Amino acid sequence: MTPVTEMEQASIDLLKAYGKARSTVQGSPLTADELLKTDAYWRACNYLALGMIYLQDNPLLKTPLKPEHIKNRLLGHWGSSPGLAFIYIHLNRLIKKLDLEMIFMAGPGHGAPGVLGPVYLEGTYSEIYSDKSEDERGMREFFKQFRAVSAVTALPRPQGPSMKAVNWDMCCRMPAARRSTIPI
Repeated sequence: MTPVTEMEQASIDLLKAYGKARSTVQGSPLTADELLKTDAYWRACNYLALGMIYLQDNPLLKTPLKPEHIKNRLLGHWGSSPGLAFIYIHLNRLIKKLDLEMIFMAGPGHGAPGVLGPVYLEGTYSEIYSDKSEDERGMREFFKQFRAVSAVTALPRPQGPSMKAVNWDMCCRMPAARRSTIPI
């Protein structure tokens, strides 16, 4: 094995998870209040993602779940949804806080609930699809429509909010950047 020079070792040390290149934020990146609000918002987005995948009725779980409340055919992947929502929320927080010009790209794949949940919760989805209002009826319709290729599918589509198709035949999606409306 070839010995590592002092210069090479210094470069390696800079790339470690807790090295100087990684530790650029002084103090806590979020205040305690921001952390609580961000966590609550993320949990709400995760609930919307679960509802899109599993529920066709009873969106607010006002009554105990019954078989007729659950979709017969499940679309989307729960596994990718929390991570996509986490990234979406934090990027929007940073866009708002730092007045950034940036693009969040997601796809292709069945992770649409992880992106559409935050878009619905911030109100953008209801602006585009007025029948998906921000109330129990709208949430029910939001959950029900996520079931087939003819409706909103597990793959983001260009006509959805914040979506712009790039080479649709290759199933590439690129949400267009815009200012955050998340109230965090």
